[in-house]
Amino acid sequence: MSQTPAIPTNPLVTGSEIARIAGVTRAAVSNWRRRYGDFPAPVGGGVNSPLFDLAEVQAWLDKQRKGQDVTDEVHLWQVLRGAYGDDILEGLADVARALTGPDGERPTALPEQAVGLARRLAEERSPAVVVNDLAERFRESVRRAGSDQVTSPRVVRAVRHFAGDAADDAVLFDPACGIGTLLLAIGSTPGVRRYGQESDARSARFAQLRADLAEQTHADIKQGDSLRADRWPEVKADLVVCDPPVSDTDWGREDLLLDPRWELGTPSRAEGELAWLQHAYAHVAPNGRLIMVMPASVAYRKAGRRIRAELVRRGILTQITALPPGTAAAHALPVHLWHLRRPRTPDDAATTVRMVDLTSNDPDGPMEASPEQVTDVAQIDLLDDLVDLTPGRYVEDSHRDYGAEYESLRQELAEQMHMLAELLPSLAASESTCVLDGASVGVADLVRAGLVEFADPEPVSTSDQLDTDFLQGFLHSTANSRRSTSASGTFRLDSKGARLPQMDIAAQRRYGSAFRALREFEERSRRVAELSRKIAALARDGLTNGALRPHD
Repeated sequence: MSQTPAIPTNPLVTGSEIARIAGVTRAAVSNWRRRYGDFPAPVGGGVNSPLFDLAEVQAWLDKQRKGQDVTDEVHLWQVLRGAYGDDILEGLADVARALTGPDGERPTALPEQAVGLARRLAEERSPAVVVNDLAERFRESVRRAGSDQVTSPRVVRAVRHFAGDAADDAVLFDPACGIGTLLLAIGSTPGVRRYGQESDARSARFAQLRADLAEQTHADIKQGDSLRADRWPEVKADLVVCDPPVSDTDWGREDLLLDPRWELGTPSRAEGELAWLQHAYAHVAPNGRLIMVMPASVAYRKAGRRIRAELVRRGILTQITALPPGTAAAHALPVHLWHLRRPRTPDDAATTVRMVDLTSNDPDGPMEASPEQVTDVAQIDLLDDLVDLTPGRYVEDSHRDYGAEYESLRQELAEQMHMLAELLPSLAASESTCVLDGASVGVADLVRAGLVEFADPEPVSTSDQLDTDFLQGFLHSTANSRRSTSASGTFRLDSKGARLPQMDIAAQRRYGSAFRALREFEERSRRVAELSRKIAALARDGLTNGALRPHD
């Protein structure tokens, strides 16, 4: 008969948690494991995420004088990890229940030690602060896994900034609220009514308990799959916020093909984010707003072009904000905020889309955009074959001084062309045969004699009797290139197999000077070609978008 695994006697900790206890980085803990043979061995977890006995770790830290006193908060977290393991979220919800219920009430799975620690902390702070601190630890513990249960604090800050404060009687809704972080962060007035839905039962329970502890009496969060089974069909909100699951291809498309929520078009399997967008928009009241967290790729992916076009054409999309890299903790990819508003009437629809590009900002810096980071784009300029809604594409062009840039490039091109002509060396016709057909010496012999050494990327002379430019010029001659070409026709420069004509140093320097001038000529030619392409593209764009015109 199978038995329920026993709860470990001591709590277990990860490497990251050891780092927090010791006040060091995670890399330092990894270094300790390699350097010290007596560092405690893992007692659980996997190869990539080992777990250690907290008591053994604390004893080792004390022995090495690396440890710090374990706070009640850390101890509580470790007790919960030991009791709940991977189901730590259930443990956080049980702590929240114990702090909201009457004294003496304790969920069955919650250890008495955890109850005592939680209540002691609640006396020092408050139950709401204790639970929010635990929620923050949970967010940090899952951030590398890219969990959909939590929203990055930076994303929360950005959404809160652009949402502004809510009216006292406002209705807020989050259809994928996770543990409630985003839903509970918006609006500070007590009369705000909050509604949320979350598919994960543990997350929904914890989110509701967090709302109860925060004394947000008008908060109601239900469990269920929002796309397949909307628990709030009648809710029309003044503000909808949502950080939806990313890259979810199993969002129920086959079962929802005829769903009336797809008023902008039925999303493809690969465009789950646009399904969430339309579901959220279906809950927006007239003149209400939606702020949606979106991966940057949704702005330009081919599959979503038709839906993006409808958003623009109907005047629903009012703004897209590109947030700084690093804003989303779950991944390094950039994220956008899509701002939608439901018009009261067709005449109330937006006629432009504001593009805000904050990608050059510090993710922890101010959220206010400078004038050169913002532009308003007319609908007609967005409705091309791509319907690319990436803010940077429009912000850069709108603040570009085509006239000044064109004149600057034109002047630079003229200067480069003038210098190019002067770089060509003056060469005289010669009646002699190929110099390499006369007396010559192999480069391999020069290497053995210590007169040549191989540097990066070209061989160089180590003797005042051999000119480096002379050496490199003849190495790239046609005759030596033939020697460097394999039977298959593949070019391979074999410098050691090359030969140099025998000349005195004065003659070498004359040849070397010519070779050096030719090399500079080739380099400048490439710059001229690059400038030519750049100025032609700039002129063509300027003429077609109205920034430039031909002279009268």
